Amino acid sequence: MRIAQVVCAFPPYSVGIGNSAQQIEQLLAPNHEIVNFTPQHLKPWLRYGHGAFLPQLIWRLRKFDYIYLHYPFFGTAEVVWLIKKLRPRIKLIIHYHMDVKNSRILTKLLSGPSRLIRSSLLRQADTIVSASLDYIQASQIQKFYRAHPEKFAEIPFGVDLEKFQPKPINQPAANQLFAKTAALIHFVNQKFIKKDRTNFIFVGALDQAHYFKGVDRLLRALAGSESQRWRLKIVGVGDLKASYESLSHKLNLDRQVEFAGKLEKGDLVRVLQNSDLLVLPSINSNEAFGLVLIEALACGLPVIASDLPGVRRVFENRKQGLLVRPGDIRDLQEKLDFIINHETDRQVMAREARQLAERKYGLDQMRTKLSRLFQV
Repeated sequence: MRIAQVVCAFPPYSVGIGNSAQQIEQLLAPNHEIVNFTPQHLKPWLRYGHGAFLPQLIWRLRKFDYIYLHYPFFGTAEVVWLIKKLRPRIKLIIHYHMDVKNSRILTKLLSGPSRLIRSSLLRQADTIVSASLDYIQASQIQKFYRAHPEKFAEIPFGVDLEKFQPKPINQPAANQLFAKTAALIHFVNQKFIKKDRTNFIFVGALDQAHYFKGVDRLLRALAGSESQRWRLKIVGVGDLKASYESLSHKLNLDRQVEFAGKLEKGDLVRVLQNSDLLVLPSINSNEAFGLVLIEALACGLPVIASDLPGVRRVFENRKQGLLVRPGDIRDLQEKLDFIINHETDRQVMAREARQLAERKYGLDQMRTKLSRLFQV
């Protein structure tokens, strides 16, 4: 099958929708011809934020069997809607990632046309994919789901369990000197560097488009912690990074919070392996799943995440992590303090985290479910 994947962003720009599109490409490529159409690959006639107007798709997609549209994609979802009207033989799969909630007037105006044709676009779709039907049932398209549940397919994201895995313990050393050096480094780290300390990590884009990640709430929650036995590493870049650094400074957290910038996948795995818990304190339903959650679980990290539709089904509360009320700084502080003060519970959650990743989030499971979409 020839599949045109239409998406608003793609790596190396690090954003959830783009990362998921790359993952889908890698899983489908062995059996299908898949071509990506993004504002990075085509020159937009108009562009604002993650929205772009790509009318050239009307003639570029003529010979494809499927269009795989990642939604939202303001400016181009409308183009796909028109293509489907003109060429109904082309099958349309819509991957509904998230609702869009933004108070900026210009964003509302530019997203208006997409919202007007959304119901018609959904009706045109042969299948609507979501990482979580729990999210769909509480989303802006919940009424459409209730009327047409047969159109929907739940396909959770997957993670490379070979790449994302817990830090090896007692790994055989190549020689005696290496083994002694590794043992010494581990001893120094535990006794003099980490001591009795909990290492938290946040991973996510730090830009205006991802304002909902809740980084400011996380900093304020840690500033109010009853303990000083923690460190936080913030991984990510974006136009809000400077304001978060300023807030960290105002809260006197400079010695405990590190802004690590952008990391390559290999470096990210090592940082996750050397952390104790990942925090994703998103404040609204713009967060629909959280790919980083399953990457952390695969590395044997328990997680703290907001009790939001979709996100709350990624793991079991109090088994592989803890849920917090969205935007509630006090609740987040209490959950962070619980992890700091209950190391045995955290270790139990860590073991459960890896086991959950192996049961539910392997790439093979995702590949099998995706492949069913394209069976003749």
